[in-house]
Amino acid sequence: MPKIAFLSSSAPEAVQAKGTLEALYPSVNPSEAEVLIALGGDGFVLETMHSYLNSGIPIYGIHCGSVGFLMNELVPHELLKRLEKAKQTTLYPLEMTVQKNGGETTKALAFNEVSLLRETRQAAKIQIEVDGIVRLRELVCDGILVATPAGSTAYNLSAHGPIIPLDSPLLALTPISAFRPRRWKGALLPETAHVTFTILESQKRPVSAVADFTEIRDVTSVSVRQCKEHHVTLLFDHEHNLDERILREQFLE
Repeated sequence: MPKIAFLSSSAPEAVQAKGTLEALYPSVNPSEAEVLIALGGDGFVLETMHSYLNSGIPIYGIHCGSVGFLMNELVPHELLKRLEKAKQTTLYPLEMTVQKNGGETTKALAFNEVSLLRETRQAAKIQIEVDGIVRLRELVCDGILVATPAGSTAYNLSAHGPIIPLDSPLLALTPISAFRPRRWKGALLPETAHVTFTILESQKRPVSAVADFTEIRDVTSVSVRQCKEHHVTLLFDHEHNLDERILREQFLE
């Protein structure tokens, strides 16, 4: 039996499930674990991914929250059998490099998406550069985001961006409430793309940048690239792996 550590969000159902599983299976400290069991919703498993980045410990999420796209079903007495048959998926984050008004530079990682959002009543004006070439001189919008395949069903989908199969070497570039050019719906980029956003009129039209849980306000430029230096491994039940979930999501009514 693998050495298992159980982690839970503060949601009552997650705390209760943690107690149930710890009564059935011996547990260890997370630093000694061979498998991390994260009980909660997608937000909690995302937190766990950031907390144990590069640890080499696979994470098996169990749905005990409001949204469970990245989670597995809670079946307490079948946990070991499910772990044995689980499919491994390695995810690489996006690295966001932000320059603020005043010149300060900050970096952050995102497994779902990097999003730029207007801070005031006025629309943002953003220039988009891909691999050193200006592709859009001025996008007037509420914001824009770059999503990974794993994150394509999150905020990206709500902004009418494309769902990307997990094994696709692509990133989604999706505008949020674009005003001009009106017909621009975004783009699919190779995962090797280096995207740079320059905030136009940044003093008059301030913009914040968000990488998963990290928000930086009053930015002047943001660059985004996939970061292969960092990774995390998720485990999914064989019959409900992430590839199947992404495919199924495209046919929901």
